[in-house]
Amino acid sequence: MGERVRGRTRTRRAASATVLLTVLTGCSGFLVPAGEGEPDPTPSARAPRPPAPSADVPAQGPDPSPTPTSTGDCPASGAVVTMGEILTVMMSRAAVLTLTNCGSKPYRVEGYPSVQALGEDGERLPVKVNPAGSQFGRDQGPEALTLKPGGTVKSMLAWVSTQEGGELVMADALELAAAPDAGARVQPLEGHDIRYMDELNITAWRAELPE
Repeated sequence: MGERVRGRTRTRRAASATVLLTVLTGCSGFLVPAGEGEPDPTPSARAPRPPAPSADVPAQGPDPSPTPTSTGDCPASGAVVTMGEILTVMMSRAAVLTLTNCGSKPYRVEGYPSVQALGEDGERLPVKVNPAGSQFGRDQGPEALTLKPGGTVKSMLAWVSTQEGGELVMADALELAAAPDAGARVQPLEGHDIRYMDELNITAWRAELPE
């Protein structure tokens, strides 16, 4: 199965609308059905074998987008979002997002993180992000919270698949922000099987992670 290039956006065509990616890294593919509590899908040859997963996502890397703030900066909004190491359960992948009040004033948060998949040149890719839970935890919905300087809240970002399937998008990075109108930063994904995406599920910001 070959790789198709549409402009500068790279995608992988699935062999079937109802089968999933097989990751030849010693285990079957990692994408799982959207939502929580559903069984893992049957692996299939949905796309060429991606690189073997690594335990950690690099903390820094080239910033492919001109608009987000660089790693380590505190945006004017006073909130910065970081992504933790990749979590693995069976064929699933997820990562904890942490919002930190890096400013000097209280920061009010309510809702969901802003997550956008980016291509190799920083272009935005058509990867749907759902406000929903996964087998890593259910979405408890938004809650209004006020963070003191240095305070944090967390969210769970999970890689999922849908029955419709279609093309898997290969992303080079994720653009992360506390909210759509807050300052963003770029998290590179180079060298990880999490670059291959169908859809993403995200839980609302909470003081504690969902169970």
